[in-house]
Amino acid sequence: MSNTEIRKVQGRRVWDSRGRPTVEVEIELASGAIGRAIAPAGASTGTGEALDLRDGGSALAGLGINKALAAVNGEIARLLVGRDARLQAELDRAIIELDGTQNRSRLGGNASVATSMALLHAAAAAADQPIWRYLAGSAKGITMPLPEIQIFGGGAHAARRVDVQDFMIMCPAASTFSEALEWTAEVYRAAGDIMKRAGKLQGVADEGGYWPAFTSNEEALDALVRSIEAAGLRPGGEVAISLDIAASEFGREGRYALALEGRQLDTAKMIDMLGGWLNAYPIVSIEDPLAEDDADGFKEFTARYGSRCQIIGDDFFVTNAARVSEAIRDKSANAVLIKPNQAGTITETFEALAVAKQAGFRTIVSARSGETEDVTIAHLSVGWNAKQLKVGSFSRSERMAKWNEVLRIEEALGKEASFAGWSALDLAEKPAAVAAVS
Repeated sequence: MSNTEIRKVQGRRVWDSRGRPTVEVEIELASGAIGRAIAPAGASTGTGEALDLRDGGSALAGLGINKALAAVNGEIARLLVGRDARLQAELDRAIIELDGTQNRSRLGGNASVATSMALLHAAAAAADQPIWRYLAGSAKGITMPLPEIQIFGGGAHAARRVDVQDFMIMCPAASTFSEALEWTAEVYRAAGDIMKRAGKLQGVADEGGYWPAFTSNEEALDALVRSIEAAGLRPGGEVAISLDIAASEFGREGRYALALEGRQLDTAKMIDMLGGWLNAYPIVSIEDPLAEDDADGFKEFTARYGSRCQIIGDDFFVTNAARVSEAIRDKSANAVLIKPNQAGTITETFEALAVAKQAGFRTIVSARSGETEDVTIAHLSVGWNAKQLKVGSFSRSERMAKWNEVLRIEEALGKEASFAGWSALDLAEKPAAVAAVS
């Protein structure tokens, strides 16, 4: 019997950061090595992503996962036991074929992604390596990712208190990942103080960012700039702004309803509004600026602003290699968000990332709004050299577990580690504040 032969597959119910049930899978190998992983869940989801299998009915608001657990402990376990855990791609393909649907709706995307990640954990444990090193192999000059960290949460993560889902910062001028987190801590604290003094603080949103009581999206942007300055840092020079518009949440068929301001915009006006923000604020990254059904809008926005801004597809791509390839041909974005549970398996996730990197797209490994203590994505961002990592905010343990894991990786690498910084964004035009000091 090979030491990496799968001896046992066990699914169990655990709970995510919103107090909802989710799937954990534990895989034991003949050597005794164990891999364990937990499926996250999103609030704002793309129509093309792998579907969680939920029980329906009245219990737990229909969110139970007994059906998904039955799939793990039944069909999936029978498929995997006795096979070699090192054959990640082969086993992932077998799970896909076993499910037999395009969106994992029979066995559940929550069942498949937790199993696939657990396989990776088990194989790395059998090799006596951390996952990032197992994935990177003998590669030298490992790059620590540029963190993208939420300060204010809105959209579906905060009962639509503001239209934009994430108001985030990035610290591309930092010299290390550790320093980037230190700068973020200062900005996060400053933002809380500013919100409290102004009477605008309503708590925290799903991902740990402050839940604001702003009267406009621009007020949030102004507060973010003031927070950076209050932390003793230069907006644009040291700390830049990143936005997740999540436009599919309020846009359809070329019409966008801004609830906060009571405005209806067509695609052209939506692009003009975002362009105005780019001119007024040190914004270097915008995610899902248009709805997932507005491919022409994505193309127009990228043509106009792609040289000065990272334009990310999330709902637009749903971590799907074919969709990324189409966008590469159409020039309808220049970056892709990478979420394992959107794809359904580690293999499909990597395929989307590889297609994007080959075309020169930026890649950002991302968490979901419903998260857990699972730190798999921290390792993926380093081991796959994605150069960017988006986890949520700088509070709540399900977020901090991932930031802290990257700190450990950076420490383990020592002098071998380099920080992605501005190179992760690869902008032809930097914000004015940066141009002035470059």
